[in-house]
Amino acid sequence: MTKELFRDDSYLQSCDATVTAVNGNVFAVDQTVFYPLGGGQPGDTGAVRWDSGTAKVVDARYADGGIGHILEDGATPPPVGTSVRLEIDWDRRYRHMRMHTAMHLLGAVLKEYGVTGGNISEAKSRLDFDMQDTVDKEAVGDALARLVAEDHAVSCRWVSEDELDANPELVRTMSVQPPRGKGTIRLLEIDGVDLQPCGGTHVRSTSEVGAVRIGKVEKKGRQNRRINIHLDD
Repeated sequence: MTKELFRDDSYLQSCDATVTAVNGNVFAVDQTVFYPLGGGQPGDTGAVRWDSGTAKVVDARYADGGIGHILEDGATPPPVGTSVRLEIDWDRRYRHMRMHTAMHLLGAVLKEYGVTGGNISEAKSRLDFDMQDTVDKEAVGDALARLVAEDHAVSCRWVSEDELDANPELVRTMSVQPPRGKGTIRLLEIDGVDLQPCGGTHVRSTSEVGAVRIGKVEKKGRQNRRINIHLDD
């Protein structure tokens, strides 16, 4: 198992760790700041450094109960037992944090609709909704901007699986359920706005999202609308 430092502090940009496994150009460590692909959020990129070398990390994925750090083609990972320094590409991660928080705000604006899918990237993110209605882009954009400007606190807390089962309305995603088996579920709370299970990384306040714009609204079936969002900076 890899200790997931980013779960409790999304702002950590680096950490020291020990290599616990190596498989080809993929290595695992005892703890990491690298977020692995999941929940629509890409895996982090960055670098690993040790006494005798350095290498570029091009992705992070769950593997064999831990987190695999994938090196660029041709790179040789540090051997098992090596003490390393892990550093994420902070600018890229921070955009993902802003985007992910903005997606929760968009979901709150359209809270009467179930969420059927989503995806995050630096340049553009999107949420799919179980809806037939035509979206008023200007009204949705204004509501989203208002929530950003109101500077709501963003935080995470943990509840038991039994508590989540007792409050099924917290789960708005229709096709994906929160991961189970560890006894607790992580909730993202945007004060006064949103509360739902989420394992991703987020900013501490909605004001950090910055200028966000509604992009193209696409019809993806009779009962599905895709809303794209962009960060304007």
